[in-house]
Amino acid sequence: MTAVELTPPEAARWAARAGLVLPAERHAAVAAVANHIHGVVAVLRELDFADVPPAAAYRAGQEPHDATV
Repeated sequence: MTAVELTPPEAARWAARAGLVLPAERHAAVAAVANHIHGVVAVLRELDFADVPPAAAYRAGQEPHDATV
C-alpha cells in the first residue's frame, strides 16, 4: 500500500464526482473502507500465480470424489 491514504474529504470529493450523495458523517467510514480495500488489493497483486492454470482449465465435473477429511 502506498504511504498516501484516502482522506475523508477526498472520499467526499470522489463520491460527489461519481454523482453519489455521501452524508458528512459517512466520509471517515468510506475513506477507511477504501483504504482497507486498497490494502487487500495490494497484497493480492503481490501473489505469484505463475504455476496456477487459468480458471477456464478447471472442470468441476471431472474432479475425483474424495471423502477423506
